[in-house]
Amino acid sequence: MIIRISRDAGESYADYNVQVSEEMTVLDALFHIQENIDESLAFRYSCRGAVCGSCAIMVNGMPLLACKTPVARIEELNNVYEVFLPRKGEVPKDGMLLEPIPKLPVMKDLVVDWEPFFDLFGKLELKLRGAGNPPEKEYLIAKEKVRELEKYTNCISCALCWSACPVVGDLKDYPGPAALAKLYRFYLDPREPDALNRLAIANQEFGWWACDFYTNCKKVCPKKVPPNIAIGKARSQLKNMEDNQ
Repeated sequence: MIIRISRDAGESYADYNVQVSEEMTVLDALFHIQENIDESLAFRYSCRGAVCGSCAIMVNGMPLLACKTPVARIEELNNVYEVFLPRKGEVPKDGMLLEPIPKLPVMKDLVVDWEPFFDLFGKLELKLRGAGNPPEKEYLIAKEKVRELEKYTNCISCALCWSACPVVGDLKDYPGPAALAKLYRFYLDPREPDALNRLAIANQEFGWWACDFYTNCKKVCPKKVPPNIAIGKARSQLKNMEDNQ
Protein backbone atom coordinates (compact mmCIF):
# COMPACT_ATOMS: atom_id res chain seq x y z
CA MET A 1 0.00 0.00 0.00
CA ILE A 2 1.14 3.53 -0.78
CA ILE A 3 0.90 5.76 2.29
CA ARG A 4 1.17 9.43 1.39
CA ILE A 5 2.07 11.69 4.34
CA SER A 6 2.02 15.45 4.67
CA ARG A 7 5.45 16.98 5.28
CA ASP A 8 6.55 20.57 5.86
CA ALA A 9 3.13 21.75 7.07
CA GLY A 10 1.46 20.47 3.92
CA GLU A 11 3.92 22.12 1.55
CA SER A 12 5.09 18.72 0.34
CA TYR A 13 4.09 15.06 0.54
CA ALA A 14 6.12 11.88 0.76
CA ASP A 15 5.00 8.45 -0.47
CA TYR A 16 5.97 5.27 1.36
CA ASN A 17 5.35 1.75 0.13
CA VAL A 18 4.29 -0.33 3.13
CA GLN A 19 3.42 -4.01 3.26
CA VAL A 20 0.37 -3.96 5.51
CA SER A 21 -1.08 -6.79 7.55
CA GLU A 22 -4.64 -7.49 8.64
CA GLU A 23 -3.97 -6.39 12.22
CA MET A 24 -1.97 -3.23 11.42
CA THR A 25 -3.35 0.08 12.59
CA VAL A 26 -2.51 3.44 11.04
CA LEU A 27 -0.26 4.10 14.04
CA ASP A 28 1.50 0.77 13.45
CA ALA A 29 2.10 1.85 9.85
CA LEU A 30 3.61 5.15 11.02
CA PHE A 31 5.96 3.29 13.35
CA HIS A 32 6.97 0.96 10.52
CA ILE A 33 7.82 3.92 8.29
CA GLN A 34 9.75 5.72 11.03
CA GLU A 35 11.69 2.63 12.11
CA ASN A 36 12.38 1.11 8.68
CA ILE A 37 12.13 3.77 5.97
CA ASP A 38 12.32 7.38 7.20
CA GLU A 39 13.39 8.11 10.76
CA SER A 40 12.73 11.83 10.28
CA LEU A 41 8.96 11.32 10.17
CA ALA A 42 7.25 13.07 13.10
CA PHE A 43 3.93 12.06 14.65
CA ARG A 44 2.47 12.12 18.14
CA TYR A 45 1.25 9.20 20.24
CA SER A 46 1.17 8.08 23.86
CA CYS A 47 -1.17 5.39 25.18
CA ARG A 48 -1.71 3.43 21.93
CA GLY A 49 -5.10 2.42 23.35
CA ALA A 50 -7.53 5.20 22.31
CA VAL A 51 -7.39 6.79 25.76
CA CYS A 52 -5.04 9.79 25.48
CA GLY A 53 -6.24 11.20 22.15
CA SER A 54 -2.77 12.41 21.13
CA CYS A 55 -2.60 10.45 17.84
CA ALA A 56 -5.51 12.31 16.23
CA ILE A 57 -4.83 12.82 12.51
CA MET A 58 -6.62 13.04 9.18
CA VAL A 59 -6.88 9.79 7.22
CA ASN A 60 -8.15 10.34 3.66
CA GLY A 61 -9.90 13.46 4.96
CA MET A 62 -11.46 11.65 7.91
CA PRO A 63 -10.59 12.87 11.45
CA LEU A 64 -9.60 9.67 13.28
CA LEU A 65 -7.36 8.25 16.00
CA ALA A 66 -4.39 6.54 14.35
CA CYS A 67 -4.14 3.92 17.10
CA LYS A 68 -7.78 2.88 16.74
CA THR A 69 -8.00 2.78 12.95
CA PRO A 70 -7.14 -0.52 11.20
CA VAL A 71 -5.42 -0.02 7.86
CA ALA A 72 -7.46 -2.90 6.43
CA ARG A 73 -10.69 -0.98 7.07
CA ILE A 74 -9.72 2.26 5.32
CA GLU A 75 -11.66 1.48 2.14
CA GLU A 76 -14.70 0.50 4.21
CA LEU A 77 -14.46 3.72 6.22
CA ASN A 78 -14.22 5.69 2.98
CA ASN A 79 -17.63 4.30 2.00
CA VAL A 80 -19.48 4.81 5.29
CA TYR A 81 -17.76 7.65 7.16
CA GLU A 82 -20.00 10.70 7.57
CA VAL A 83 -17.52 13.55 8.04
CA PHE A 84 -14.89 14.36 5.43
CA LEU A 85 -12.80 17.50 5.79
CA PRO A 86 -10.95 19.38 3.02
CA ARG A 87 -7.69 17.74 1.97
CA LYS A 88 -4.59 19.43 0.67
CA GLY A 89 -3.09 16.32 -0.87
CA GLU A 90 -4.47 13.67 -3.21
CA VAL A 91 -5.37 10.23 -1.92
CA PRO A 92 -3.20 7.67 -3.73
CA LYS A 93 -5.04 4.93 -5.59
CA ASP A 94 -5.73 2.02 -3.21
CA GLY A 95 -3.69 3.85 -0.58
CA MET A 96 -3.91 6.31 2.31
CA LEU A 97 -3.39 10.02 2.72
CA LEU A 98 -2.30 11.09 6.21
CA GLU A 99 -2.44 14.76 7.19
CA PRO A 100 -2.42 16.70 10.48
CA ILE A 101 -5.77 17.70 11.95
CA PRO A 102 -6.79 21.17 10.75
CA LYS A 103 -7.38 24.44 12.64
CA LEU A 104 -4.28 23.99 14.80
CA PRO A 105 -0.76 25.17 13.88
CA VAL A 106 1.42 22.42 12.39
CA MET A 107 4.73 21.99 14.19
CA LYS A 108 6.14 19.21 11.98
CA ASP A 109 4.60 16.61 9.68
CA LEU A 110 1.58 15.19 11.61
CA VAL A 111 2.35 17.00 14.88
CA VAL A 112 0.19 20.02 15.72
CA ASP A 113 0.37 22.63 18.46
CA TRP A 114 -2.52 21.98 20.85
CA GLU A 115 -2.08 25.21 22.80
CA PRO A 116 -4.97 27.13 21.15
CA PHE A 117 -7.27 24.18 21.87
CA PHE A 118 -6.36 23.96 25.57
CA ASP A 119 -6.18 27.73 26.09
CA LEU A 120 -9.96 27.85 25.75
CA PHE A 121 -10.30 25.13 28.38
CA GLY A 122 -8.63 27.46 30.86
CA LYS A 123 -10.97 30.33 30.05
CA LEU A 124 -13.96 28.14 30.96
CA GLU A 125 -12.40 27.06 34.29
CA LEU A 126 -12.73 23.37 33.46
CA LYS A 127 -11.78 21.95 36.83
CA LEU A 128 -13.78 20.81 39.82
CA ARG A 129 -14.29 23.60 42.30
CA GLY A 130 -15.71 21.49 45.11
CA ALA A 131 -18.11 22.52 47.84
CA GLY A 132 -16.92 24.35 50.94
CA ASN A 133 -18.60 21.83 53.27
CA PRO A 134 -18.25 18.32 51.79
CA PRO A 135 -20.42 15.51 53.20
CA GLU A 136 -19.13 13.25 55.97
CA LYS A 137 -19.06 10.18 53.72
CA GLU A 138 -19.67 10.52 49.99
CA TYR A 139 -21.71 12.50 47.50
CA LEU A 140 -24.87 10.63 46.56
CA ILE A 141 -26.11 10.76 43.00
CA ALA A 142 -28.91 8.89 41.30
CA LYS A 143 -27.96 6.20 38.77
CA GLU A 144 -29.61 8.05 35.89
CA LYS A 145 -27.57 11.15 36.78
CA VAL A 146 -24.39 9.05 36.78
CA ARG A 147 -25.20 7.78 33.29
CA GLU A 148 -25.81 11.35 32.11
CA LEU A 149 -22.55 12.54 33.65
CA GLU A 150 -20.53 9.69 32.15
CA LYS A 151 -21.52 10.72 28.62
CA TYR A 152 -19.27 13.74 29.00
CA THR A 153 -16.55 12.45 31.33
CA ASN A 154 -15.60 10.03 28.53
CA CYS A 155 -14.12 12.89 26.49
CA ILE A 156 -10.38 12.32 25.89
CA SER A 157 -9.64 15.83 24.54
CA CYS A 158 -8.41 14.52 21.19
CA ALA A 159 -9.61 17.66 19.31
CA LEU A 160 -11.27 15.62 16.54
CA CYS A 161 -14.54 17.44 17.22
CA TRP A 162 -12.65 20.75 17.19
CA SER A 163 -11.29 19.87 13.74
CA ALA A 164 -14.68 18.86 12.38
CA CYS A 165 -16.72 21.78 13.80
CA PRO A 166 -17.57 24.37 11.08
CA VAL A 167 -17.97 27.12 13.70
CA VAL A 168 -14.46 26.71 15.13
CA GLY A 169 -12.19 29.16 13.38
CA ASP A 170 -15.05 31.15 11.89
CA LEU A 171 -16.11 32.71 15.19
CA LYS A 172 -13.40 34.19 17.40
CA ASP A 173 -13.31 32.92 20.99
CA TYR A 174 -15.74 30.05 20.33
CA PRO A 175 -14.46 27.39 22.76
CA GLY A 176 -15.58 24.47 20.61
CA PRO A 177 -17.63 21.35 21.30
CA ALA A 178 -15.18 19.53 23.59
CA ALA A 179 -14.78 22.47 25.96
CA LEU A 180 -18.54 23.10 26.11
CA ALA A 181 -19.25 19.41 26.73
CA LYS A 182 -16.77 19.46 29.61
CA LEU A 183 -18.36 22.63 30.98
CA TYR A 184 -21.75 20.92 30.96
CA ARG A 185 -20.17 17.94 32.72
CA PHE A 186 -19.29 20.21 35.66
CA TYR A 187 -22.81 21.65 35.65
CA LEU A 188 -24.07 18.08 36.18
CA ASP A 189 -21.51 17.22 38.88
CA PRO A 190 -23.16 17.05 42.34
CA ARG A 191 -19.95 18.22 44.00
CA GLU A 192 -20.18 21.64 42.38
CA PRO A 193 -21.25 24.35 44.87
CA ASP A 194 -22.82 26.62 42.23
CA ALA A 195 -23.74 24.54 39.20
CA LEU A 196 -25.81 27.26 37.51
CA ASN A 197 -22.73 29.47 37.41
CA ARG A 198 -21.22 26.88 35.06
CA LEU A 199 -23.92 27.62 32.52
CA ALA A 200 -23.46 31.36 32.96
CA ILE A 201 -19.75 31.17 32.08
CA ALA A 202 -20.58 30.39 28.45
CA ASN A 203 -23.86 32.32 28.26
CA GLN A 204 -22.43 34.49 25.49
CA GLU A 205 -22.94 34.89 21.77
CA PHE A 206 -19.67 33.03 21.21
CA GLY A 207 -20.49 30.38 23.85
CA TRP A 208 -23.50 28.06 24.03
CA TRP A 209 -25.38 30.17 21.47
CA ALA A 210 -22.75 29.92 18.73
CA CYS A 211 -23.36 26.25 17.96
CA ASP A 212 -25.20 25.65 14.68
CA PHE A 213 -25.84 21.96 15.44
CA TYR A 214 -24.06 20.44 12.48
CA THR A 215 -23.47 17.45 14.84
CA ASN A 216 -20.07 16.73 13.28
CA CYS A 217 -18.72 16.67 16.84
CA LYS A 218 -20.79 13.64 17.81
CA LYS A 219 -20.14 11.85 14.51
CA VAL A 220 -16.33 12.01 14.77
CA CYS A 221 -15.97 11.41 18.53
CA PRO A 222 -14.14 8.10 19.15
CA LYS A 223 -15.84 7.85 22.56
CA LYS A 224 -19.37 8.73 21.36
CA VAL A 225 -19.52 11.91 23.47
CA PRO A 226 -22.47 14.07 22.27
CA PRO A 227 -21.41 17.73 22.72
CA ASN A 228 -24.38 18.85 20.63
CA ILE A 229 -26.79 17.37 23.18
CA ALA A 230 -24.97 19.04 26.08
CA ILE A 231 -25.10 22.39 24.26
CA GLY A 232 -28.79 21.99 23.47
CA LYS A 233 -29.65 21.15 27.07
CA ALA A 234 -27.61 24.06 28.40
CA ARG A 235 -29.41 26.43 26.07
CA SER A 236 -32.80 25.07 27.13
CA GLN A 237 -31.91 25.46 30.80
CA LEU A 238 -30.76 29.06 30.28
CA LYS A 239 -33.90 29.86 28.30
CA ASN A 240 -36.11 28.41 31.05
CA MET A 241 -34.27 30.46 33.66
CA GLU A 242 -34.74 33.59 31.60
CA ASP A 243 -38.48 32.90 31.11
CA ASN A 244 -38.99 32.36 34.86
CA GLN A 245 -37.30 35.58 35.93
